[in-house]
Amino acid sequence: MAEYPAHLARERRLADGRNVVIRPIRPADEQGERAFLEQLSPQARRRRFIKYRHAPDDELIRYFTHIDYDRHMAYVCEVSNGARREIVGDARYTANADGRSCELGIVVGDDWHHTGVAQLLMEELTRAARARGLRTMQGVVLRDNRDMLDFVSALDFESAPSLEDQRLVRITKQL
Repeated sequence: MAEYPAHLARERRLADGRNVVIRPIRPADEQGERAFLEQLSPQARRRRFIKYRHAPDDELIRYFTHIDYDRHMAYVCEVSNGARREIVGDARYTANADGRSCELGIVVGDDWHHTGVAQLLMEELTRAARARGLRTMQGVVLRDNRDMLDFVSALDFESAPSLEDQRLVRITKQL
């Protein structure tokens, strides 16, 4: 695993005046990432993981927090909650074997929808993918997830029905 890229952390202000930090995830975030994923509503979990997941298991938490910052890049959005920090959003890509494209995953806490968190996460994730030399970002979205489909459309992703699964829409953006 590469050295933690602390220089990529950025403090940002949301439209409602709240300050957040967008930064790469790190191994020490295991507990915070687990708490974040556990507090997601069943609908948010289903939309992020395509199927319902109960609590995240140790293997998933390790995979999400122990990344190489190259082929697998992830950003979290963190807020201050008194003396502690809380993760409220997560966006990541995993480079495909072709070395030119990547798969996208993003989820924002239920109470943080429509605050600008997703946009901030996607800005950083897209910047990192371009810096890595990736040319295409893609993913799958449940057909009934109108919020996500509207969000990615506003970011100039193209959408097409999945040929493998009628429940899914394939999203693609040229970087």
